[in-house]
Amino acid sequence: MAKECICQQADIVILPCCGGSNLGQLANAAAVRMTHEGKGRMFCLAGIGGHVSSMIASCMGADSVLVIDGCDVACAKKTVEHAGISVSKHVVITELGIRRNKNFNIDNNEIQRVIDACMGGVMR
Repeated sequence: MAKECICQQADIVILPCCGGSNLGQLANAAAVRMTHEGKGRMFCLAGIGGHVSSMIASCMGADSVLVIDGCDVACAKKTVEHAGISVSKHVVITELGIRRNKNFNIDNNEIQRVIDACMGGVMR
């Protein structure tokens, strides 16, 4: 019987804000890229907010829950906590010095800054 490698990555669920500015779109883009890179798996914040029991159970069963909010209003974090899910790590994009605008233009450098903030430190 094959043993599972203990060095495998923890199961990290990523729940991004998808708000109506560049910041929400940046949170979403960072979550998509992290998922593509195998750094976690993006999950549906709307499903959590809608109290879809199977989605909540999946998040509660994860090793870590990463929430990415665009600003300090923290809608994503509040949504996750309202559903009874513990947040392992919370990143707020405006705290990285990125300012809100309404033109939805984001660049790869900003996405990478968000990913670096998300992956910095230990999530368990």
